[in-house]
Amino acid sequence: MNDDKTQPQDDAAVAEELKGVPEDLLEKPGDEAARLREELEAAKQDVLYAKAETQNVRRRMEKDIADTRAYAATGFARDILSVSDNLSRALEAISAELREDERVKSFIAGIEATSREIDKVFAAHGITRIASTGLPLDPNQHQAMLEIPSAEAEPGTVLQELQAGYMIKDRLLRPAMVAVAKKPD
Repeated sequence: MNDDKTQPQDDAAVAEELKGVPEDLLEKPGDEAARLREELEAAKQDVLYAKAETQNVRRRMEKDIADTRAYAATGFARDILSVSDNLSRALEAISAELREDERVKSFIAGIEATSREIDKVFAAHGITRIASTGLPLDPNQHQAMLEIPSAEAEPGTVLQELQAGYMIKDRLLRPAMVAVAKKPD
């Protein structure tokens, strides 16, 4: 018993039914496989790009976290530099006679110990003083405040440090304020 609905139609009947359908909508069986392969390759590329972008984002986040940890004390360090500067000025202002006076020796020793402790804390956190005097002016680390005529020093050489400069690891915390040699008039 053959049912007409289950019998395959002949090619002429199929062609007659598809007469009004535009050609670009009709695909041949081989075209369908090629199209699916192209879609698969495009999907694979999209997955690879997404993985690469995810890795890049992860690396950037890890670097940001490491930088945040390394430089978290930057604001505090800038603020504490003025305390260090004031301690240094206080020690420089003490005359030789006053240093010999028995009544203030322990007071001076306390100021010196505090200064050493600040230097130790700076070193523990990667804060270092910038070398200046006798070196050529480095605009990345020094800020020239004035020029001094000098026949002995090469022009552009730092003659005097007016205020110490500091680095925190590999970043500038505060430039050294310096006086620079220039050719005499």
